[in-house]
Amino acid sequence: MRCVVQKVKESSVMVDGKIINEIGKGLMVLVGFTDTDTIDDIKYCVRKIVNLRVFEDENDVMNRSVIDEQGEILSISQFTLYGDVRKGNRPSYIKALSGDKAISLYEEFNRLLNNEVPTKDGVFGADMKVSLVNDGPTTIIIDTDNK
Repeated sequence: MRCVVQKVKESSVMVDGKIINEIGKGLMVLVGFTDTDTIDDIKYCVRKIVNLRVFEDENDVMNRSVIDEQGEILSISQFTLYGDVRKGNRPSYIKALSGDKAISLYEEFNRLLNNEVPTKDGVFGADMKVSLVNDGPTTIIIDTDNK
């Protein structure tokens, strides 16, 4: 499981020219799954994301989490996080999980996130246009292969 977490001032997702979800201050998370991912991987990522200390405290030190900030999360499924470009220039997505299992994992990920922080999502498998104002910029990559 891979997550790209960006601290944002605001973020939104659009499908077919219409904004379907948006957040203010918080985290925008791109998430991708592979066939070896389990509920334990999801729980690990959720715990890491909601507790990431990437927001500044009163001394301008990154010492506060999205929970501390009472922020929101925008979660976007993105199978291209498993794009492999080691051979040639066209990414191979053979390790990216698709179909019902990926949808199920994505929904569980969002459910567990929402238990901790107000979480909005994109549309699984849709052609989405994601906008954000990255704050910092601050971007963190979480990969369960490296836990």
